[in-house]
Order: sequence, then structure tokens, then C-alpha cells
Amino acid sequence: MSNTNVEIVQELLKGATIPEVVNRLVSPDAVYMSLTYDNPDLKKIMPWAGKYNDGQAALLRTFQDVNIFWTVEEFDIQEIFSEGENVAVFGSFTLRSVKLDKTFTSPFSILAKVKDGLVTYMQYMEDTFGTGLTFRSGGTWKFQSDPAGGEVEV
Repeated sequence: MSNTNVEIVQELLKGATIPEVVNRLVSPDAVYMSLTYDNPDLKKIMPWAGKYNDGQAALLRTFQDVNIFWTVEEFDIQEIFSEGENVAVFGSFTLRSVKLDKTFTSPFSILAKVKDGLVTYMQYMEDTFGTGLTFRSGGTWKFQSDPAGGEVEV
């Protein structure tokens, strides 16, 4: 079962922009969580960010939109393994923003749950600060994170 679940998630990731692949491997009511539960500011620059209960549509829309906003230059799965219905994926990808031609390489992690041959849950995480910077067209941001330090500008 574990190898089968790993193979299902690998096949899904290879074909995540193809409706026939997504519809065959993802439950229609799967939960898909992309980057955050709910972050309105992030959603302004990455409209797919959030938690969705229409897994097939949300997952397909996300991966298709990513390929509109960016050119995916590399997507490398470094580790994938499963235990029971849970599949964990770790890797990195390199994106180039279409609008500003900025490149960033980010780690990613995925938690997927596979039941009866279908993905029923997927949580996708990446370095959204870094990928978001590929859309940054100007200005500075000011932050105060270190309780013992001062303000920093990015």
C-alpha cells in the first residue's frame, strides 16, 4: 500500500496541470491547502493561497495558475515516503516570474493523504516570502522582528 500511495502522489505531481490526471487521482471533495489557511494579503499576490474543500478544482487551478504566473524551471523531489495513508514529499523548485523575470529557488513540503487510491487531502508549503519577492516591483518593507534589535528594511 505504501508504495502505491507514493506512486499516486508522484503521478499527481507530474500531471497536476492536466485535468484528466487530477480527476483520476484526487477525490472530488478532497481538502487542498495551499501555503496558508487564510491570509488575505498573500491571496492578493497568490490568488490560490488558502484552504479549499473542492480538492480537484482547487489543486488543478493552483498548479495551472502557478504555470501562468511563473515559468517552472526546475521541480525536484528529494525525498518521498509514506506510512499508511500519509505521504510526505520534500524537495525544491526554481521559478521565474513571467511579469518581472525574477528567479527564486525554494524548498517545498507536501503532506498528502491517500485513501482507496485517491488523494483526499493535500497541504503544500513553500518559502512564500521568497517566491512572493519575484513579484515585487518596488518600494521597501520595514520589519521589526528581533526584540533586541532595530528596524530592518527589505
